[in-house]
Amino acid sequence: MDNLVIGGEVISRGENRIIDLQLPPLTTHTALSMPIHVIRGRKPGPRLLVCAAIHGDEINGIEIIRRILGRKSWSGMQGDLIAIPIVNMYGFIHQTRYLPDRRDLNRCFPGTEKGSMAGRLAHIFLNEVVAKCTHGIDLHTAAIHRDNLPQVRACLDDPETTRIAHAFPVPVLLDASLRPGTIREAAGQKDIPWLVYEAGEALRFDEVAIRAGKRGILQVMRELGMLKKRKPKKVYEPQVASKSYWVRASKSGIFRSLLPMGAHVAKGDLLGVIDDPYGGNEDHMYAPTSGIIIGKTNLPLVYEGDAITHIARFKSLDDAADSVEIFHSEFDADDNIAFEEKIDDSPIL
Repeated sequence: MDNLVIGGEVISRGENRIIDLQLPPLTTHTALSMPIHVIRGRKPGPRLLVCAAIHGDEINGIEIIRRILGRKSWSGMQGDLIAIPIVNMYGFIHQTRYLPDRRDLNRCFPGTEKGSMAGRLAHIFLNEVVAKCTHGIDLHTAAIHRDNLPQVRACLDDPETTRIAHAFPVPVLLDASLRPGTIREAAGQKDIPWLVYEAGEALRFDEVAIRAGKRGILQVMRELGMLKKRKPKKVYEPQVASKSYWVRASKSGIFRSLLPMGAHVAKGDLLGVIDDPYGGNEDHMYAPTSGIIIGKTNLPLVYEGDAITHIARFKSLDDAADSVEIFHSEFDADDNIAFEEKIDDSPIL
């Protein structure tokens, strides 16, 4: 892993550079590129890729990476960090999840050199960047009008993936099988351990999700030996959920949610009520299983079949509820800067 070439440019050990990976121009003939921040340690080690905005409207990860790159010094780092705040530059410009060809980039991997626009971008990203890394963390949020409890999704059949997943301090670790067409599956086929961090909602900054994401990345880097290990302020084990279920609207109408994100629910608990604008025609929505609410809609207007509440199941529901409580007590600090200084060895810029 001593030689690193991205976009035809050679990055040597000890360098800290931004590489502009050229992309197809806009229809206005305006040139476009994907800025890639490369930080190479003087000593060899893992090469970690951290990327965000594969879906162009998922912006929490952009701020997480900005804060990671704001560390004052990387002089003691071993190995390489490749950080890409915006993968889907087209979607980001237009504040949309998709590419101009109306495709979801994260369903188009491994892509092809002569395919659709999405397929070509997937091919470039996979071969120019992903394939040259030893580990990866992909930062996401929920889709528009939905919210996600901070969680990590990973295929826990792989021991190395499991190791770094448990180093990421979130309350929920979802053992998720590989989905065809995703970057996680493409990385898995290349034996690259890959984590997906899901937190918050599209087109919104969520401070708790951002703090947790920054800390999680740094903790993974410490687990990999890229940074010096530090004992976390509070120790809790992410609880593994092997299954999760979306509760869907029984009819069209206005949904009034009664439970917050992270709530502990028992089978049969009332989740909310759907009614029409005129009242008197209520449908009660109940939890089909016991678990923790890890995702929910933020839009009260629903159509029959819409996903409204995401519930994850755990072997020990009490342990999962404890992890959620500890997580919120740790990350709901009022003083943002003071909090950041506590979890890193240098403040954010």
